[in-house]
Amino acid sequence: MPIKKSELYSSLWKSCNELRGGMDASQYKDYVLILLFVKYVSDKFAADPDSLIQVPEGGSFKDMVTLKGRTDIGDKMNVSISKLAEANELKGVIDVADFNNEDKLGKGKEMQDRLSKLVAIFDSSFDFSRNRAEGDDILGDVYEYLMRHFATESGKSKGQFYTPAEVSRVIAKVIGISKATHTQTIYDPTCGSGSLLIKAADETEKGISIYGQEMDNATKALAKMNMILHNNATAEIQQGNTLSSPAFIVDGNLKTFDFAVANPPFSSKAWSNGFNPKEDIHKRFEDGVPPDKNGDYAFLLHMIRSLKSKGKGAIILPHGVLFRGNAEAEIRKNIIRKGYIKGIIGLPVNLFYGTGIPACIIVVDKENADSRRGIFMIDASKDYVKDGNKNRLRHQDIHKIVDVFNNQIPIEKYSRMVSTAEIEANDFNLNIPRYIDSQEPEDIQDIEAHLLGGIPNRDIEDLENYWQAYPSLKSELFTPTRANYSELKTEPSNIKNVIYNHPEFKAFINQTTIVFNSWREKHTPNLKTLELGQSPKP
Repeated sequence: MPIKKSELYSSLWKSCNELRGGMDASQYKDYVLILLFVKYVSDKFAADPDSLIQVPEGGSFKDMVTLKGRTDIGDKMNVSISKLAEANELKGVIDVADFNNEDKLGKGKEMQDRLSKLVAIFDSSFDFSRNRAEGDDILGDVYEYLMRHFATESGKSKGQFYTPAEVSRVIAKVIGISKATHTQTIYDPTCGSGSLLIKAADETEKGISIYGQEMDNATKALAKMNMILHNNATAEIQQGNTLSSPAFIVDGNLKTFDFAVANPPFSSKAWSNGFNPKEDIHKRFEDGVPPDKNGDYAFLLHMIRSLKSKGKGAIILPHGVLFRGNAEAEIRKNIIRKGYIKGIIGLPVNLFYGTGIPACIIVVDKENADSRRGIFMIDASKDYVKDGNKNRLRHQDIHKIVDVFNNQIPIEKYSRMVSTAEIEANDFNLNIPRYIDSQEPEDIQDIEAHLLGGIPNRDIEDLENYWQAYPSLKSELFTPTRANYSELKTEPSNIKNVIYNHPEFKAFINQTTIVFNSWREKHTPNLKTLELGQSPKP
């Protein structure tokens, strides 16, 4: 049977406990993920010797199992991982953690026992021979799991290189990548662990060529492993600073892509290290140079320059980019006038690891930019569920954002198309509350009703949607007393009984039951014929 995520997480918790001694989460995460990778590719190779990752003799997880209890287990595990890395051009990717490090794993018997127990947990708990990673970000989910449980313990957070899966799904769906062809390309200039790229690629039916760049070498290794786990072994993941040393160059110019996604570090103060933006040979800052101590717009301008003439992309940035002044205001004005921004989606606070500040998704679309005369805005800041000490988008929140954005549906207090003329009249300020009033009306207290009794008629009329569905129900429940006030005709405890027995309510229930039964009769035969290996969602 394929391993369940709940079982995976439980076993990972055990393995992490084996490593807790001298390391914090940001360190032992690397050990756990490398072993997870070795176990995964070893199981897949055993099931299919023609798989992309070749497992040489002495480089499999089974070889590690034979090392349990040996005094030189740490050194031999390094040798085994090195053989696997050399066989697949993964040097510097899967051999970044030292399994013979006495400072982190203990000396002598302590290291011997710790690593033996760790290998035993993976050996007994995980069997990936029948698991497929399609549409399921195993490594990313594991990383998020580790961050969720240990970020507070470690006193540091590297959540900037993991984009929550829910946000990744929103981005993938609003850039229209589902219709991409296999010859098209997608790029992430700050790809982190690659989770955002993977979620976007999963939306395509025919596959897409993946490119990513990541500044941190260990994180780049994590991204490469993640790509392999998701059958994207050909993805090009490069290491380096995207702004000062962009990795993808063609004939001296920036390579351009059909799609781009990004979750760059917020408000980077060192964004211009290593180059002079005013003399940028790639002409990324023709619309203005961002402030020295704030690189948010540097990443947005890099994305715009990296898209083809009909390219589409989305980038996660802090809300400040929508309204800050001076140099950023000038950049904002220039790119709005060029029509590059298709939409802005305001997200809830506290979604991301490493920061609790609210962020937004800026959707870029170069196609028909010249004729674009407005920006579609969504305020999704109130739609979420609290999950521990973080907030999380629910399925219905994702569905609402995507449906409303892709169909440009105006909803009061949630979304609307804002004309470029209106934005210009507001000095190109894009602050969402300026255009969408999402404030809920105050609960007005009626002093007369408190003193003299009765229910204000305006409160009853606020339930107009119900009175339209059940036209005579209102008169069954309320009777007028004096001007602008009514009272209940039944005891409060009997309200539910009156509604449930009202003929209009019964008719409504019967109607919905008929609709549901019709749906069930139509689809149940298909659901019952689903077989192992089929993807039920489509």
